[in-house]
Amino acid sequence: MEETEETEEKQEKKHTKWVKSVMGLVALGEAAVIFIGLQFIPYGRGYNNPPVKAEPKWDSPKTRELFFRACGTCHSNEVAWPWYGYIAPVSWFIQHDIDKGRAALNVSEWGRAEGNSGDSAETVQNGSMPPSTYGILHPSVRLATPEKQAFIQGLVATFGSKDESKHKDKQDDK
Repeated sequence: MEETEETEEKQEKKHTKWVKSVMGLVALGEAAVIFIGLQFIPYGRGYNNPPVKAEPKWDSPKTRELFFRACGTCHSNEVAWPWYGYIAPVSWFIQHDIDKGRAALNVSEWGRAEGNSGDSAETVQNGSMPPSTYGILHPSVRLATPEKQAFIQGLVATFGSKDESKHKDKQDDK
């Protein structure tokens, strides 16, 4: 009698293990189908950079170089798309960040609307730009302290500062 129960227990464990294996494979297959399906959603796939219409008058080539190294991916029309930027849903996040960055400030369409150019030095100074999450995957955007200080000075010389913009607006109102 005990032998029969033992055999039944072994068979039940074997069956349970088999069912779990099958369910795991089905779940993996479903995940693969969903992942493949996501690739057909077109958002984040428009990897055609719009043409560069105009750039600001940079105070120096060094400021321009530092800007494109640290900020150019999201704040210009000269984006170098990373290999992982072709895979959804990562491509969606990248496209969203670029759209948001270009809306705030796009140096490739200078003259259209300068956006928050007067804030650029302050955002670099306080560390909110470039975003720390971006710096994790792109270590080249991290500026050494002397570079950062030179960059901030160059941004003020090129774009002015937030305070200068307010002062200019008040004088324009008079």
